[in-house]
Amino acid sequence: MNIKKNILETIGNTPLIQLNKITQNLPCFVAAKVDYFNPGNSIKDRMAVKMVEVAEKEGKLKPGGTIIECTSGNTGMGLALAACVKGYKCIFVTTDKQSKEKADILKAVGAEVIVCPTNVLPDDPSSYYSVAKKLAKEVPNSYHMNQYDNLANRLAHYETTGPEIWEQTDGKITHLVCTAGTGGTVTGTAMYLKEKNPNIQIWAIDVFGSLLTKYFRTGEIDMNEVHPYISEGFGEDFIPENYDMKWIDHFEQVTDKDGAIMARRLAKEEGIFCGYSAGSCIQGLMQLKHKLKKDDLVVCIFHDHGSRYVAKIYNDQWMIERGFLDVKTFKDIVSSRVSNQKLVTVSPTQTVSEAVALMKKYDIENIPVFVNDAAVGAISESGLFQKIFSNPDIKNEKVEAVMEKSYPLVDFNTAVEKLKILINKENGAVLSKDEIGNYYIVTKYDIIHALSK
Repeated sequence: MNIKKNILETIGNTPLIQLNKITQNLPCFVAAKVDYFNPGNSIKDRMAVKMVEVAEKEGKLKPGGTIIECTSGNTGMGLALAACVKGYKCIFVTTDKQSKEKADILKAVGAEVIVCPTNVLPDDPSSYYSVAKKLAKEVPNSYHMNQYDNLANRLAHYETTGPEIWEQTDGKITHLVCTAGTGGTVTGTAMYLKEKNPNIQIWAIDVFGSLLTKYFRTGEIDMNEVHPYISEGFGEDFIPENYDMKWIDHFEQVTDKDGAIMARRLAKEEGIFCGYSAGSCIQGLMQLKHKLKKDDLVVCIFHDHGSRYVAKIYNDQWMIERGFLDVKTFKDIVSSRVSNQKLVTVSPTQTVSEAVALMKKYDIENIPVFVNDAAVGAISESGLFQKIFSNPDIKNEKVEAVMEKSYPLVDFNTAVEKLKILINKENGAVLSKDEIGNYYIVTKYDIIHALSK
């Protein structure tokens, strides 16, 4: 029988999957090492278990002890799995830029999670690095794993990730492309592959706002390079000890926007539902395509699963609010609104003064007139403006006496270009219904605002 003794025995031996659509214009073969097939859904399972094993062997982690670590979520998950099997407690410190899903998952496997601010220097007392170090001194029988400076991190990839890629490609790999964070994955994998073939190119993908790229190119730690960024799981504001830059051939920086959009493309075009860093990894490769040749075999490492980013890069509103997605349809305009204000309507039997009061209250110019669930007309500020001159007492009239024709009802996915045609001097707005029957309105102002972003 082939039965695993525990969940930790399922770590590693993840598949290498050919990319077919996104990379079709590249001259070479590209495959992804998809490490979300690990039980904790990320490549960090490998190094987490290795760090625990080394700490146990060295007597630093004792029975019943507490594992303390600062993590963006994935290392924490790997450590939590090890703790479940081996009987340890976990306290994880993370930053407020990480997705809520990551913290919730860590809590689900029994960890205590402490959230710290992102936009502080590493040595600030409130940084997640400092808080983890402080906890390690205060909590009895605890050990701070410190994935950044713990060389068991890169050892895990030297022992597993590198050999797997070498064997899966029959030693024909020519390029390794990998996002750079703690340095463990890119350095450890590179060490093994370069020992096998020194000509293999190692391309590290970084994010703007990280100091790693400039350090690689100049040897200078320049804090002026550091600024807040949205990308998760890679980039650093200091140099972890896991780095040995002699094993890396090139650093390439990718924008937050480009990495997020590419991750979504991987899901839609390749069926690989992966995390932020995978999108940035492929984007970095595309930026370097001029360096590739026909016979090259490129392996890109996809670190984690897209489920960690459902409320972020896979959420249309989150993407639109950050300018990462172009607004193209009625649905996009609705999704881009910060407010979730329900559609304001009036009935034909209400008075004009009541309608005007609603316009003032919600600062709107167009109100649909509804009977039950059907639009039967409309009332607008511009229309009332014309009528009030001929009848000053119009405010006491019923809406049905002064209402205009109903706004056009369009499909929820109608293109902005068509909406521009429908909204004119006579028509101040358009209506639409979503998949569950809720009505929404888009006005001339909404169109102008969407197209001016």
